[in-house]
Amino acid sequence: MKRRQLLLNSLGAAATLAAPAAWSQSHPIRLIVPYAPGGPIDTTARLLAERVKDTLGTVIIENRPGAGGNIGVDAIAKAAPDGTTIGIAAVATHAINPWLFSKLPFDPVKDFAPITQMVRVPNVLVMNAQTAERLKIASVRDLIAYAKAHPGSLNYGSGGNGSAGHLAGEMFKRAAHVFAVHIPFNGGNPAQLALLSGQVDFNFDNLATAAPNIRAGKLRALAVTSLQRSPYVPDVPPVADTLPGFAIDTWWGLVAPAGTPKDVVQKLNHAFVAALNSPQAKSRFAGLMAEPVPTTPEEFGRFMRSELAKYESVVKASGAKVD
Repeated sequence: MKRRQLLLNSLGAAATLAAPAAWSQSHPIRLIVPYAPGGPIDTTARLLAERVKDTLGTVIIENRPGAGGNIGVDAIAKAAPDGTTIGIAAVATHAINPWLFSKLPFDPVKDFAPITQMVRVPNVLVMNAQTAERLKIASVRDLIAYAKAHPGSLNYGSGGNGSAGHLAGEMFKRAAHVFAVHIPFNGGNPAQLALLSGQVDFNFDNLATAAPNIRAGKLRALAVTSLQRSPYVPDVPPVADTLPGFAIDTWWGLVAPAGTPKDVVQKLNHAFVAALNSPQAKSRFAGLMAEPVPTTPEEFGRFMRSELAKYESVVKASGAKVD
């Protein structure tokens, strides 16, 4: 009897270790968003948390903003790798910040297990409509020609040094071999107000943010920064049509701490990919002009490494640095 009981106990323990399906139902999952509540990243995270509750159980959103997203991302990296803590990785935290900040408390590659990319949101090259009309600029080609014919006369605004808008502007200047003065503002909204009032000539803005003023005729959209046209502004060509290979998107996805078991990562991937492919998620994301981009963990890992490599030269060329 003792041997039989020992055997049963051993089988029971082995079954417990081999059945990660139970972890999601018995323990809530903490999803760390490294930004404040209310923004598009927070909104999409909450939407997906609701969509996966039937397969993963309760998912609790925890906002940990600060230091350009580094505080929240560091909390993800240092969490127990047992599948009960996951979080958001974004272009800023995993591709730009490693080159922008002189020191980070985490390694953007080694400290994380990719789960899936979530969405991609193109930026858009916009001009004040009256300025564009006065300068006779209706396309990217026109903007480049004007900049070359009037060196140093154009300027562009952004949400600050090292922001996506700043880096997009620097990429554009390098690719087009033109010069424009960068004017940093304290956030994206002040930068857009400066463009609307004519204080700056052009911006690279988030498409969702710029769209209302594009539709109202206050801003002229010259191009989107994705390689392909956006389904949300299909009449606006990509910058890449004029400058081949030009691409700079806002993106984010899900990661777990490094060392999270592969079967747990796969379970998380399957649940969140199904949520991303749901009609409800696609409909809600369309309101944010965000395109769902579900991937395998391996695909998301390769994508993040390629983005990290791409932004190294861009950040260094911009001269932006945070100590």
